[in-house]
Amino acid sequence: MAELESLLRPDRYQVFLTISPASVPLNFACHPWFVVNNIGTVARWGVGWRPAQYGAQKQWGHLAKDVLPPFQGLRIFYLSREPSWKSSLIKVIEGDSSSLAAQMVAAIERSPQTYPYRETYSFFGPNSNTYVQWVLDQFPESGMRLPWNAFGKNYRPKALKKS
Repeated sequence: MAELESLLRPDRYQVFLTISPASVPLNFACHPWFVVNNIGTVARWGVGWRPAQYGAQKQWGHLAKDVLPPFQGLRIFYLSREPSWKSSLIKVIEGDSSSLAAQMVAAIERSPQTYPYRETYSFFGPNSNTYVQWVLDQFPESGMRLPWNAFGKNYRPKALKKS
């Protein structure tokens, strides 16, 4: 966690795509979230099954801000306080006020008003992977990609699926 925190730069916009295994018994799947640095103001953004149980500072349905410290992985066992999985960095984007990073920061910070599935959660989607993929789909030029075990990243409601 300390090595990831050392990458924070208070003079930049930064978006970190971070993952950890999900809690046991679903630890074969990954759980992603964004760490957003808005020129020195750092926040964790993601979707969870029950973010209020973790103590989310701000919550909009299943979408939450600062459920856990920015780079802390999920708890190994959901109902325990300790220990947590180690988090891994997939990619970081950074830049100034006219950068892709600044655009992504703004989109993530607007997501409580714009994310369409914040009131719904399912293992197969929509879930944490659906949220992260929804943001990434808005910024394909970021080059950020979720791994194969990000179940729910391809979620689309039936009304939008092609026959």
